Amino acid sequence: MGETSRFIVTSDWLAKELGSSDLRIVDASFYLPAQNRDADAEYAAGHIPGAVRFDHDKVADHSTDLPHMVPAPDVFAEALGKMGISETDRIVIYDGPGIFSAPRAWWLFRTMGALNVHILDGGLDGWKAEGKPVETGIPSPSPKTFTPSFKPTKVIDISEMKSVIEAGSMQIADARSAGRFAATEPEPRQGLRSGHMPGARNLPAGNFAVNGKLRTLPELRRIIEDAGIDLSQPVATSCGSGITAAIITLALESLGHENNVLYDGSWTEWGGRTDTPIVTGPPSPKAA
Repeated sequence: MGETSRFIVTSDWLAKELGSSDLRIVDASFYLPAQNRDADAEYAAGHIPGAVRFDHDKVADHSTDLPHMVPAPDVFAEALGKMGISETDRIVIYDGPGIFSAPRAWWLFRTMGALNVHILDGGLDGWKAEGKPVETGIPSPSPKTFTPSFKPTKVIDISEMKSVIEAGSMQIADARSAGRFAATEPEPRQGLRSGHMPGARNLPAGNFAVNGKLRTLPELRRIIEDAGIDLSQPVATSCGSGITAAIITLALESLGHENNVLYDGSWTEWGGRTDTPIVTGPPSPKAA
C-alpha cells in the first residue's frame, strides 16, 4: 500500500487531464455560516475549467427538514445526468479548502453507483494558489444518462443507529470538534442538545488534512487507532449534519476498511430529539 490515498488526485495531474473526453470535474463546495464563504458566488467568480456545480442542499431529500439528506437514487441520477455525468465517467470532485465537503460528494457519488470518483488534494484554494487556470463561464454539458446502483449498506438511519447503540454492534466515529463532542462548546445549530452518542469515539474532521491535503495513510491509521477505533471492526461515521462524517469515511476506505456506514442525520437529527440517549464529557478511555 502506498503512502497516499488511492482516492486522491493532485493538482498537477488534474491540470494535465483537463479537456479529456471522459473526465468530469465537480465543484462540491459547501460552507457553514461561521466560515463566511459563499460557495455559489465563489464558483461564479472562478472555477476549474469545465467544472459543474453540485449543491448538497439541492440534490437532496426534500421530504425532511434535515439538511442535505441522501436523495432517492432516481432524483440523484436525474441531477447528475443534467450535469453531463454518467456513472462510468472519471469524476474528480473538489471543494474550496480541500478536504471539507468534497468527501461527502465523493461518498454520495460512490454510494449511488459511480465507479471512478476522486478528490482533488488541496481544493480550489490550493489550485488558485499555484496559479492554475480558472474560468468564469458556466458550462453547458450535453445531458447524459446516469444509471444508479444504490448501495443501502453505506448509509444508516436513526432507527438503525439506535439499534447499533443498544447492541454495541458498531463503533461510532464522531467527526465534530472535541468541545462539541464533550458538550463544553455549544452546537452551532439552534435547538440541539450537546454531547455525543453513547460509546462514540471523537475523531475531529480537521485532523485528517494539512493545508487542505489529506494526510498520508500511516498518519490516517494513527489518528483512527489513537481515537480507539479498531480497523478490523465495523464503523458508523457521524458529524454535525452528515458532511464531515465522510472525511472519516474517506480515511477508512483509503486504508481498505469497507465495513462502514454513514449516519446521514448525524447530530442535527440525534441532538434535535428528546428520545435519543446522550453522554457528555470526553470519550471513555479506549480499551487496552
